[in-house]
Amino acid sequence: MGLVSSLPAQPPRRRMTKQDRRAQLLERAQAMFASHGFHHITMDEIAVAAQVSKPVLYRHFPSKRDLYLATIDDRKCALLRAVDDALDQSDIFNSPTAAPDLRHHRHDGAHDTSNTIGLATVRAIMRAYVEFAEQSGGSATLLFESDVTRDDHIREKIQEPSELVAHRVATRLTHITELSDHEAVTIARCATALARHAAVDVLHHTAAALNREEHIDLLARFAWYGISGMLRREGKASAQTVAAIAPT
Repeated sequence: MGLVSSLPAQPPRRRMTKQDRRAQLLERAQAMFASHGFHHITMDEIAVAAQVSKPVLYRHFPSKRDLYLATIDDRKCALLRAVDDALDQSDIFNSPTAAPDLRHHRHDGAHDTSNTIGLATVRAIMRAYVEFAEQSGGSATLLFESDVTRDDHIREKIQEPSELVAHRVATRLTHITELSDHEAVTIARCATALARHAAVDVLHHTAAALNREEHIDLLARFAWYGISGMLRREGKASAQTVAAIAPT
């Protein structure tokens, strides 16, 4: 009996579904774009790294630009999921991650309740961005430190998630401050930019002197205590404020 015929039969390789193959290509492309930048990597190199032929890669993504946009969209969705989880799934007053100053003021008046909600909102955004950076690793740089700045469409796609987050924050701010819609969006953009800064700190370990919770809390308090000077002063019932911003 020959050597070949004596070997056990190998199970057939499972063919990847189109969705699985696309996910694999995106994951590999994200790592390479994050490490080398858009301009210093080729589709040939991505195909080799993903262990696929060039026709397979081009079947999913007709150009390097299309592939880059797809990686941006994938990271955008991941960031927005993190933000939505932070805002909608946390109990502002009873969450284990809420700071003591939040839990101790549950039954305060309308102004204190607004202050509590506002600080919790800003802290949630900081936490979402930090956790996104921790979980995404280098691929987070595609949203925060992209080397593609001259392509208007790509630049808009990179800025889109932070703009969406800013509008989520602004919606809450209009319920607890005297800011107009336009003013609330402007302030929320600044708070979101600070959250991006927190994420970049995580990626580059520039806040190593602070532990994770100290980092989040420090930036949240820095952002919020500037905004809190704009809180509504009239004695509206706190229940109305809470109901107005409660997730649907």
